Amino acid sequence: RAMHGTARALLHNCVVGVSTGWKRRLELVGVGYRAQLKGKELVLSLGYSHDIHYPLPEAVKATVTDQTKIDLESIDKQKLGQVASEIRNLRPPEPYKGKGVKYEGERIRRKAGKAGKK
Repeated sequence: RAMHGTARALLHNCVVGVSTGWKRRLELVGVGYRAQLKGKELVLSLGYSHDIHYPLPEAVKATVTDQTKIDLESIDKQKLGQVASEIRNLRPPEPYKGKGVKYEGERIRRKAGKAGKK
């Protein structure tokens, strides 16, 4: 009885996934931050000394637009969210310059920098 709403939502997500599919877009913000697709692997340059190779699971398809936008598609909403979250956590947006990997439409709370000497 307590799980009725949960079961209904999960079933609805499955139906929507099979009929229209789920999409998630990630944006890379920052100088030199770029992504490219090599087979079933996402290669990300995120300002570290090395490129990050992220293997995509079978259920998730990715396309890269103009090197700074990653479109993820899947019929499994849970798996899609998990993959998007893992990619975002490789370089989450920072509050001072807003650089990093963010979801499309995500608002980053910005902070003022140091005041400096007067």
